[in-house]
Amino acid sequence: MRILGLDPGLRHTGWGLVDKQGTRFVFVAAGVINPDEKLSLANRLSELHESLKELIQQWKPDTAAVEETFVNKNPSSTLKLGQARGVVLMTPALFGLEVGEYTPNQIKKTITGVGHAEKNQVDMMVRTLLKTVPEGIPADASDALAIALTHGFLTPSQHNILG
Repeated sequence: MRILGLDPGLRHTGWGLVDKQGTRFVFVAAGVINPDEKLSLANRLSELHESLKELIQQWKPDTAAVEETFVNKNPSSTLKLGQARGVVLMTPALFGLEVGEYTPNQIKKTITGVGHAEKNQVDMMVRTLLKTVPEGIPADASDALAIALTHGFLTPSQHNILG
């Protein structure tokens, strides 16, 4: 099963792909989508959608997972992040992918065992679990890999509970 993890943002949307082979996870690819900040909000959202569409068409994931948004102190920033998150949720759904959603604490707890782990601890565990992650990938891409791993770890147990 190929899992696409997405860490939404209007300026930087991290993405990471992992293959789940039984109980093993294998790194596939990761990166960051950076919509042009000079464009209007509508055009940045459109650029984000088009980039996600190309990613999905190229890598053909079976499922996707997205980090839930936390609320910023700045209401305007929160609204813009919510709009970007809407695009990030909608685009895989348009391709018929089931999309899981996870809170930052769920992701940290699943990956490190601690719900309030630091970013560097999450990154270290991502590299431990996915031994072939290249050095120097951006933090947003590492976060997206953590989201994909979380989906891979939690999805079977959720299906067992529900099904």
